Amino acid sequence: MATRTRRSQRRTEALSRERIVEAAVELLDAAGEGGLTFRALTERLATGPGAIYWHVANKSELLDAVTDAVVAAALAIEPAESAEPAESAEPADSPREKIRAVALGLFDAIDEHPWLAAQLTAQLSRSPWGSVTPRIFESIGRQVRALGGTESSQFTAASALVHYILGAAGQNAANGRGLGPDVDRGEFLDAASRAWQELDPDDYPFTRAVAEQMREHDDREQFLAGVDLVLTGITALRLSGGQAGTSPVS
Repeated sequence: MATRTRRSQRRTEALSRERIVEAAVELLDAAGEGGLTFRALTERLATGPGAIYWHVANKSELLDAVTDAVVAAALAIEPAESAEPAESAEPADSPREKIRAVALGLFDAIDEHPWLAAQLTAQLSRSPWGSVTPRIFESIGRQVRALGGTESSQFTAASALVHYILGAAGQNAANGRGLGPDVDRGEFLDAASRAWQELDPDDYPFTRAVAEQMREHDDREQFLAGVDLVLTGITALRLSGGQAGTSPVS
């Protein structure tokens, strides 16, 4: 009996929480949330359900742990590693560049993991006191604080950035997956551009004017340009002493 207990303990120790999370990410990436079951997880890990339940109580806890792990990895990217598509006049260790690195880290993580956007939305609305929301808000807010301004304006600025980053990254990922694997992105954008150019010029003068940009735009560059627009607004807000109130979890 003692021998069986020691063997069970060794198996439990060998199957770490980190390995379970890693396997869960693989299942989610391959088959979405519906494909993440404890049966599939035990088959992938070649273990019994008891060993998994030793580390995670249920699927909800597992999804929280998986989301937190992916977000933590995304936020660990340094500015120099962020593969920025354009040169910047800002030093790599400046608050502005660190915000851009955080934004790109989350953008790439959401693009790589199809399930992540929905989980982040659920985390922010359902359990803002959990680990994920404070982790994201702190990574942005700490750099916003370094930019200066009042505490109330910093809250507004960090909230606006979090809303933009998660919303724009999630929408971009959804757009890409919505096309399907057999659709060429360039051809799709070309068709959309031509359709915009054919709109009534009296009803859609702006849309027709920017139609060519629809064909040529780069998603990551456009995303970063949006981050820069928000940061420019933050600077203007700080200089004017203006305040507003918006929550990252509304």
